[in-house]
Amino acid sequence: MTRILFVCLGNICRSPTAEAVMTRLVAEAGLAGEIELESAGTGGWHVGSPPDVRATAAAGARGFAMQSVAQQVDAADFGRFDLLIAMDRDNVRNLKRLAPDAESAQKVRLLREFDPHSAGAPDLDVPDPYYGGDDGFGHVLDLVEDACAGLLDELRAATM
Repeated sequence: MTRILFVCLGNICRSPTAEAVMTRLVAEAGLAGEIELESAGTGGWHVGSPPDVRATAAAGARGFAMQSVAQQVDAADFGRFDLLIAMDRDNVRNLKRLAPDAESAQKVRLLREFDPHSAGAPDLDVPDPYYGGDDGFGHVLDLVEDACAGLLDELRAATM
């Protein structure tokens, strides 16, 4: 079983979007029993809340079901998960500071590192759409879908 935690700032927009996208990709690949997915935020402002309604609407329009409840990442998550995948560089820094040791810090990756279309791009952040317009949520989905497809390919390659 491979366990993956997607992480953004508040766990109501980007990381639950990545969780929903990856959940469907994993199910379609017949790997639901082999890959377990969750999401969390580095901040605790929204703990217990559902995903942002705009993120939920954008995901739903593409057939993705966002059903998570916001939670905050903690140091124990480094023992529970094989990968902690951050949406941007700030979240990478926050996760690495939270990591209990250097080995745990190596579990932290940036989501768009898995997107083959992003190779060589100077900025691999998935931008936070929270304070912008509705079109930002569609842009996030575009980025997340490409990166999650690449992540699934990498996971498959690692198990072959």
